[in-house]
Amino acid sequence: MTAHGATIPVIGFGTWNIGGDICARAVEEALKVGYRHIDAAAGYKNEDIVGGAIKASGVPRAELFITTKVAPENLADDDFQRSAEKSVEELGVDQVDLLLIHWPSKTLKLADTIRSLNKAKERGLTRHIGVSNFTTKHLEEAWAVTDAPLVTNQCEYHPYLNQDKVLKACRDKGMFFTAFSPLAREAVLSDPVIGEIATRHGKTPAQVILRWDVQQDRVVAIPKSSNPERIASNFDVFGFSLSDDEMAAISRLSQTKRQRVANPAHLAPEWDD
Repeated sequence: MTAHGATIPVIGFGTWNIGGDICARAVEEALKVGYRHIDAAAGYKNEDIVGGAIKASGVPRAELFITTKVAPENLADDDFQRSAEKSVEELGVDQVDLLLIHWPSKTLKLADTIRSLNKAKERGLTRHIGVSNFTTKHLEEAWAVTDAPLVTNQCEYHPYLNQDKVLKACRDKGMFFTAFSPLAREAVLSDPVIGEIATRHGKTPAQVILRWDVQQDRVVAIPKSSNPERIASNFDVFGFSLSDDEMAAISRLSQTKRQRVANPAHLAPEWDD
């Protein structure tokens, strides 16, 4: 799937909140299984481990799509550039494929942070740029000032969180929508509607949810696990499809079971939902 010149594998491997040997083994296992999209962030404090695992895997750099993010405390231009430089160094690459603003700043002008993002691209630190946790308002403001196209908006998305407004805004701009926490940190796995669909297809609830993600237009999903069986299972979502009725039934869950799992008060903007 391609947006503004960026071809991104629709299933990526998330690395939030895992570190040390567990992180290294998980990334190596993901690459062994077939993942070629790795999602990292300076704020995860594990880019060196992720980079080491990528190197140890032996997968050629040209086959990988590596995303990382600049943390909100580093969005002032000098800090932004140093953060991007450090990420590239720790990941062990010449440049990343995609660099994101992790959260919109509550103190700096959005236009200034977008200019810093563009500068990092101009300096060759990244091939493509994008944003994360941006609302529709943020997207409009960002597109008004960016020089290079914004490839994606990475946001929380799962069956218990309706993101129709942001999804439409991304599609209108020709962007990807990258879904983090696609399983709502396992909260949706025991839902009976999803369980029934999973039984019907002979799949796990997680596979059904991830299939629901990637079967939508321009949606990418980045599940995370340190369990080898789940790492493999989460990647195995391409051998079946959901019917229109099944897709609609999963989407309707957000009408009665609204839940947001990533909503830190010191970072979260005024959401669209």
